[in-house]
Amino acid sequence: MKIQYRFFLAFLLSAIAWAAYAKANEPDAERIAHSIHVVQLELDGAIGPASSDYVARSLDYAAETKASLIILRMDTPGGLDTAMREIIKKIIASPVPVATYVAPGGARAASAGTYILYASHVAAMAPGTNLGAATPLKMPMPGSLNEEPSKAKGKTENGNPENASVMERKLTNDASAYIRGLANLRGRNAEWAEKAVRESASLSAEEALALHVIDFLAGDVDDLLKKVDGRSVNVLGQTVKLNLAGARIEPVEPDWRNRLLAAIANPNVAYVLMLLGIYGLVLEFYHPGTVAPGTIGAICLLLALYAFQALSVNYAGLALILLGLGLMTAEAFAPSFGILGIGGITAFVFGSIILMDTGITGPEEVSPAVIAAFAISSAVLCIVVTRLLLRVRNKPAVTGREQLIGSEGTAMEDFAVEGRVWVHSEAWAAHAEQPVHHGQKVKVTAVKGLTLIVNTVDLSSTKPSPEGEGWVRGNSNGKKLI
Repeated sequence: MKIQYRFFLAFLLSAIAWAAYAKANEPDAERIAHSIHVVQLELDGAIGPASSDYVARSLDYAAETKASLIILRMDTPGGLDTAMREIIKKIIASPVPVATYVAPGGARAASAGTYILYASHVAAMAPGTNLGAATPLKMPMPGSLNEEPSKAKGKTENGNPENASVMERKLTNDASAYIRGLANLRGRNAEWAEKAVRESASLSAEEALALHVIDFLAGDVDDLLKKVDGRSVNVLGQTVKLNLAGARIEPVEPDWRNRLLAAIANPNVAYVLMLLGIYGLVLEFYHPGTVAPGTIGAICLLLALYAFQALSVNYAGLALILLGLGLMTAEAFAPSFGILGIGGITAFVFGSIILMDTGITGPEEVSPAVIAAFAISSAVLCIVVTRLLLRVRNKPAVTGREQLIGSEGTAMEDFAVEGRVWVHSEAWAAHAEQPVHHGQKVKVTAVKGLTLIVNTVDLSSTKPSPEGEGWVRGNSNGKKLI
């Protein structure tokens, strides 16, 4: 008890010391609130659930610490529509002004980045950067009707291609109205914004300044702060003048949670995790007790479900994938000249294609190469490997209790109910429902504990004992055999 008490006391003291250390090293919110400080975020790469989570948490932190300005330094090729809209909602609802800055030189605010730039209170770009190409994209289903890319040069009254599909028109009109609303909210060029959506137009930083798409050019963050200082912006319906003289910049980096979400919320990674989870559980069901496939499969499947929660998943696609795996497995159990196998592969491929129903505005989808690789490997695993396992399972047992059933042996003595028999070079206690004579052939029908249940095979058999001449055993009459 004393040792346990000492361990508990040591653990408690360690926890208190760690809490004190963490408290001492976290930002002093009260001190920050009474100083002029600027929160700087970095938004690099494709915009996804991890990006929206990082921006949302950082904007909440800036509001809690009463920051004077949020700088969103951005370089993105685009991303998911849902993630982009979550970021824009947070920016519009933020009590702290947001200045989106496309930098460094060579960076871009393409597709979803253009919408975010338009939604920000202050829009700035570094020389040598560009923005635009904000047309929403939607990967079509192979063989779907009216989903071919528009080829005609003519335009309708709304600016859509003449032969655009219904889905293309819906996406384009929705995106056009959305970015035009953002432009009107911030007093920026709405005509060019609509052109960026309908015609995928792009601009350099200098051209964007001339067309009043952005507010100014800035060489670096310090130059940005100088040009923002003294400007008036509209925040939640109120005019706020920015006073940033002597402001301190506080970088906010993505934490481990954002990094983890960024790693697994990639559609390709989530797709692979889901399939690995399914394969692991299937292998565990085929071979109960192996532990490793089931454990790894369960972990992968839970991570995939977490990623699906962040992504926009079409559950009809998930059902098609499961149906495809089931049909390919059924092909191994009940060969149908390939009908079940081909149907399973078809369902698997189509389910994989429509699984991520994201409504994207950038290059974020499950790669066709990944789908093809897993479709082929799934077909091989479910058809070829399953058949091999069934073939092995149908082979007769060569060890254990199962191997004894059906085996033949020889009676070692005369007995009516209980006696001894010689089976597989071993003497066994036996139980018979009819009299058995010494040397008679018997067949094992069941095993109960260490006793074999036997039936006679040939009542007229009087072959000598397998132990040969010189073996002596008392029979039921008490005579000796030599």
